[in-house]
Amino acid sequence: MKKHEEVKEYYGKVLASSEDLKTNACCTLEEPQEYIKKALKNIHDEVLDKYYGCGLVVPANLEGLRILDLGSGSGRDCYILSQLVGQNGEVIGVDMTEEQLDVANKYIDYHTEKFGYQHANVKFLKGNIEALEDLDLEPNSFDLIISNCVINLATNKQKVLADAFRLLKPGGEMYFSDVYSDRRISKELQADQVLWGECLSGAFYWNDFLRTARKVGFTDPRSVKSNPITIENKEVQAKCGDIQFFSVTYRLWKIDGLEDECEDYGQAVAYKGTIANNPNSFDLDDHHHFPKNKIITVCGNTFLMLQATRFTGHFEFYGSWDTHYGVFEGCGGAMPFSTEESGEGGSCC
Repeated sequence: MKKHEEVKEYYGKVLASSEDLKTNACCTLEEPQEYIKKALKNIHDEVLDKYYGCGLVVPANLEGLRILDLGSGSGRDCYILSQLVGQNGEVIGVDMTEEQLDVANKYIDYHTEKFGYQHANVKFLKGNIEALEDLDLEPNSFDLIISNCVINLATNKQKVLADAFRLLKPGGEMYFSDVYSDRRISKELQADQVLWGECLSGAFYWNDFLRTARKVGFTDPRSVKSNPITIENKEVQAKCGDIQFFSVTYRLWKIDGLEDECEDYGQAVAYKGTIANNPNSFDLDDHHHFPKNKIITVCGNTFLMLQATRFTGHFEFYGSWDTHYGVFEGCGGAMPFSTEESGEGGSCC
């Protein structure tokens, strides 16, 4: 049985709800912000019951955006985003599992009425995220692409990322959560249907992910949130041995001019405090925190991630590209996520 058929069987027939998961790898470990909790309350229980994600793929400043969800499942994330993009935005979900798509499509009219919309701003397409060319999706047409614990299930992860880059508009971003490992996983473990279906044995070794992302054009991947995964299943843990797994949310940008290292051009930015639900500060990633009105020095890449994207109107920008001062101190590191839990708690499986 091919991997794709195994995944469809696992998520369509083996799992009836998130209660059937054998580990917490496909379980969100973050506490949602209040506005996301409010959005979740508007979503039908059956959609929520069949949610299998490992992160919160809801970045800021979404009004009016066109969004693509790779591996949208029962549609939970699509229906959250539907509320945040507004009536003039659009959310498209892609999934290959019939049972999941049936649930997602079943409640389109329900959510359209619940959200007070005149017409649906969500639709779901049957398709394989490794074959997006088979769908009628225009290149350079999406502001944002999300995915929640699905790319680990793909056998050709490079193609998924390359297609995402192709479909994004210039200045667009891919914002996604997935499972990563601290080492490459053996072919023997990759052949285990349960470990693959539980989002473990298909996990990207983090350094291979960084290399692949840069290769397809996402020059400077940024980690937003990370948590170690505690498997909490003795049989599964025994198979995995000493491999450490992490749930990580990354943001990848399609921006011309990003460099493979953080360089210093003497630039700075100040956050205006105008992004919805972020009145006092804004976090670009796990090491860039911008308090309102405080001028912060930044590397050239961070400058572009704010100036050449949908965030540009929410910042004041200082400096130019006239003088290069060398490597920007304060960016980078070894493994890009911590082995300690964030402490925020509040699993929302």
